[in-house]
Amino acid sequence: MFEQNKKIGVFDSGVGGLSVLKQFLKYLPFEKYIYLGDTARVPYGNRSPETIKRYAKECTDFLVSKDVKLIVVACHTVSSVALDVVEQNSNVPVVGMIKPATKSALLLSKNKKIGVIGTRATINSNAYQDALIKSSEKGDVEVFARDCPLFVPLVEEGFINHPATKLIAREYLSDFPNFNIDTLILGCTHYPLLSKVISEILPDVELIDSGEQAAIYALRLLAEKNLLVGEKDVISQKPDVEFYLTDYTSNFSDIAQTFLGFKTENVSFVSLSN
Repeated sequence: MFEQNKKIGVFDSGVGGLSVLKQFLKYLPFEKYIYLGDTARVPYGNRSPETIKRYAKECTDFLVSKDVKLIVVACHTVSSVALDVVEQNSNVPVVGMIKPATKSALLLSKNKKIGVIGTRATINSNAYQDALIKSSEKGDVEVFARDCPLFVPLVEEGFINHPATKLIAREYLSDFPNFNIDTLILGCTHYPLLSKVISEILPDVELIDSGEQAAIYALRLLAEKNLLVGEKDVISQKPDVEFYLTDYTSNFSDIAQTFLGFKTENVSFVSLSN
């Protein structure tokens, strides 16, 4: 099998990674994908680092067994805590959420005051904070981080524009105007769906969608390695995605429709743990 025609593997702790997949379908529409959602063990955000690393290895092993050409870690928690585990257990390039987003934020920010929001595990890991400071050329960046744990269940309940969501968002983001940030990294896969609400509260702040930046980064990476599928090899422009879940969730189809904008097909179930 030609390397270019192999699929791109994307995994997340649940369904939030579908927002990342959406960006990949936008920027790399001719590629074929395998999406793995570890719905049996979601969320990862409140797990110990040791457990997250074990889960990350099992997800990686599954995608490697599918002979993918690239692994996308669409989970910010894994990207923060266990990206090295994925890289060590993968025989193909790996793209996480943090590096592409931090590079974009540093390029866009004019006053070098950058905010980050994410799950508790992501924020407590200091992965984004450390990456921003390390990547800053002059070391003059100021980072303001805040965990927003209620955003995930609100999105999955479909409360995208609900008054309760707006109320909670105002509470979470209330300090950011005092910090004078001009850029905010959405450090969780669910958060881009709340971009409108967040922008209403922080109208002059540039929002960084980590999934979008990861897709752009992957496009460049695959092009450099001559691994992009050729348009001549594409039969249909309909999204070509195999979906794997570790547990049946009755609302997966509805959530996927919300994230992707189309109905999911080819959904299979798999057990990862030994």
